[in-house]
Amino acid sequence: MDATRLEWLSAADAARAIREGSISSEQLVDACLARIEAVEPAVQAWQFLDPAYAREQARARDLDRMMGRSIGALHGVPVGIKDVFDTGDMPTEDGTVLHAGRMPERDATVVAMLRAAGAVIMGKTVTTECATYMPGKTRNPHNPEHTPGGSSSGSAAAVAAGMVPLALGSQTNGSVIRPAAFCGVYGFKPTHGLIPRHGVLKLSRTLDQIGMFGRTLEDVALLAEQLTGHDERDPDTRPRAQIPFVATAASEPPLPPKLAFIKTPVWDRVDADTPEAFAELVAALGSHCAEHVLPDSLRDAWDWHRTIMEAEMAWNLDLEWEKGRDRLSESLRAQLARGRAVGALDYQKALGRIANLNEGFAELLAVHDAVLTPSAPGTAPRLEATGDPAFCTLWTLCGMPAVTLPLMNGANGLPLGVQLVGARGDDARLLRTARWLVAQVQAG
Repeated sequence: MDATRLEWLSAADAARAIREGSISSEQLVDACLARIEAVEPAVQAWQFLDPAYAREQARARDLDRMMGRSIGALHGVPVGIKDVFDTGDMPTEDGTVLHAGRMPERDATVVAMLRAAGAVIMGKTVTTECATYMPGKTRNPHNPEHTPGGSSSGSAAAVAAGMVPLALGSQTNGSVIRPAAFCGVYGFKPTHGLIPRHGVLKLSRTLDQIGMFGRTLEDVALLAEQLTGHDERDPDTRPRAQIPFVATAASEPPLPPKLAFIKTPVWDRVDADTPEAFAELVAALGSHCAEHVLPDSLRDAWDWHRTIMEAEMAWNLDLEWEKGRDRLSESLRAQLARGRAVGALDYQKALGRIANLNEGFAELLAVHDAVLTPSAPGTAPRLEATGDPAFCTLWTLCGMPAVTLPLMNGANGLPLGVQLVGARGDDARLLRTARWLVAQVQAG
């Protein structure tokens, strides 16, 4: 195997090669560190990285294998961790000066799960300020004049730039799907409550969801399979059998999937080349895809999302507001101020809308395998902002699983993401449908 290209191995291929002994974890980590050294000055994806410690973890994984100890599905594979996930052996600063130097006492649940699966925790990737809108230092690997998206900016960019094969992110609005689309990688946000959030920066219990980035659908399926489970410290999770993400995603659909192309009521926000790109995609899919029009009254859902998000952010970031609001960005201060002004009746009304929305989408997805829609209005805009999350908002509000696929490019050559959304709890079948769609597009 060509050791000079190990950094571009998929996570699944790397795990197989380490398990079979054709490469070592230390070789893989060394290759990734060399890639980081080469491109990090331009991309700036990392908030914390200790190369010596990454190698130390890799050597320990290699020793486990040589000693015949039990190894996990991600044994020896390096993973980037968004800097809102607690790590007991690394700082977690949440993208804000108010948490500078913060050292958690223990890992977030999902970080502990990764270690149990044998992963090497490579380091902490850049996030925006408190996982909101104020951009961090990261640049888009395809063009440093453009944003990588937010708030999981460093995670998406690190995977896209060949620094790590996998990375964790989180989404409260569009913070996994959007950066994955802008950086041209696969991004997956499972159903709300499927992955435990204990030890992750809390913005909104109603909306916070864990997501992941990979170079292949097999990779995101492999990572998702390690992270689903019950944690009594996250009241939105529940006991469940392990979901066979990898096997289901790799299987053939029993019937060709049917997709519902939905523009959503925010279609007026799309960039100039997005309508033509999606019209060509829908036409190419023929009888497998039909447009479905949502009632324009659903435009209010974006207001419901904002009401819930900002009210719950105001509660969860109350200490930061009281102790250090003058050190927060203007945009975050404005969000928290609006959240503090939300009335109890408006908040409860917004919460009450979610069940009705999900009933409607359950009916739609009883006869369609997935919703097809843009991941973002277009390609990555320039660096002044992280981009518009509007094409993720509705699905995040409903807690539905979503995946973005790097299937198209805009007129400027930057990636243009294609988003598929499935029914709540139908995550593995959504990835199977996504694999089918990728194969259809690649076959021409």
